[in-house]
Amino acid sequence: MRNARGILAAAVAVGVLATGCGSDGGDKKEALPKAEKLAADTGARYTSIGVPALDGLTCDKGNGGFHFGNDLDMLIAGDDDLPEIKQDSGKDKVSCFGATRITLGKGGMRATVPHLTTRTTLYEKVADPAASLNAVFSHTMDLVKGYGRNPVGEPRTFTTKELVVKCQQNVSDTFPMTTCFWANYGAIGVVDFFPPDGKHVPIDEAAARTHQFAVGALTAAGTS
Repeated sequence: MRNARGILAAAVAVGVLATGCGSDGGDKKEALPKAEKLAADTGARYTSIGVPALDGLTCDKGNGGFHFGNDLDMLIAGDDDLPEIKQDSGKDKVSCFGATRITLGKGGMRATVPHLTTRTTLYEKVADPAASLNAVFSHTMDLVKGYGRNPVGEPRTFTTKELVVKCQQNVSDTFPMTTCFWANYGAIGVVDFFPPDGKHVPIDEAAARTHQFAVGALTAAGTS
């Protein structure tokens, strides 16, 4: 795990964070294209993560200039049995901002944060995406719980033709977060949603946005 720093200690300067870009929104609701089961493996594998175009958001590589510290940043764990395709350091992260900024405050300090942050790991093969997703979800959520991310309610799983998504709301250092993990035959990722109105992003909405991100990022990346 990473170094232990307080939440807003990572907000190097609010003025710097506030210069992150935005577009016209970030609150447009998308529909999740549900399916009875994941489509068969086409053999497509990915060499890098692209930056997708998401309605109402402006996305770029990196963590958006912010991280919680105290090991509260979301990660992907429990995938040791999967053959990983190595990426350059930092290339697994994408963050997205909306025009209406989200500001977190604690102890007299305030910081502007992304609407969502993502991490994606690429693999030579994920033979059973649903099983691997469950393993990663359970391992990671148990791990971060030990550092102060407390689950709220029950997780929900969604299946589309392209991927499987599993989401759960949680509280991280008093802030209501919604977190979705996703998997297909060549990648596993996580999307962490910050609270745009001080409340959890609804799980259906988070799952739909997660699907949109994953499909766009992998399409943009190119396959081999």
